[in-house]
Amino acid sequence: MSGTLYVVGTPVGNLGDITQRALETLKAADLIACEDTRQTGKLLERYGVRRPMVSLHDHNERQRTPELLKKLREGQSVALVCDGGTPLISDPGWRLVHDATEDGLAATWIPGPTALIGGLVLSGLPTERFVFEGFLPAKPGARRRRLEALKDEERTVVLYESPHRVLKTLREIREVLGDVPMACGRELTKMFEEVRRGPVSELIAHFERHAPRGEFVLVLSTRHV
Repeated sequence: MSGTLYVVGTPVGNLGDITQRALETLKAADLIACEDTRQTGKLLERYGVRRPMVSLHDHNERQRTPELLKKLREGQSVALVCDGGTPLISDPGWRLVHDATEDGLAATWIPGPTALIGGLVLSGLPTERFVFEGFLPAKPGARRRRLEALKDEERTVVLYESPHRVLKTLREIREVLGDVPMACGRELTKMFEEVRRGPVSELIAHFERHAPRGEFVLVLSTRHV
């Protein structure tokens, strides 16, 4: 009988946000596949979980997936986690889940946080319909095309961005979409959580004065709200 692949949501930042079910799953797993064993190790140590870990990240997922599928076929259970939040949401794991389900192996989800929902609900922008765009492409031409495609988007848009690129992205948003209403959330659930709201021009001015720190969730609306 084959084992089960558990896609486990873990805290975005505050380690107290893990669920009881997630802890029980991690303690019972034969193997934990994680984006960074050092990062996940901190979480496991906090809760006294002592299970074998193996890395699964963007650079080795293609090579590591067949090994994990073999373990699942042999009846072992594998818990998939990322550095924070829900795996596959702008994080590794898609290939493993895809190949496992294509092979008819059992897979289930252990619910947990995801930063995009936190950023959305704290934004003050409409939440009834939204679209998640993840990280914009790194290449300028592709980034521009992605933003151009959002000009007529009626849903609220959620993006991820790193601190060293957030100002560049905000400027490009203003250039392509205009002075749209936005919210910038950073360090969500952590000690220095901050959400700033206003027209994109105001957010640009703020981060020109204060160097961006932490991972960002950007929420914008092309509608007047």
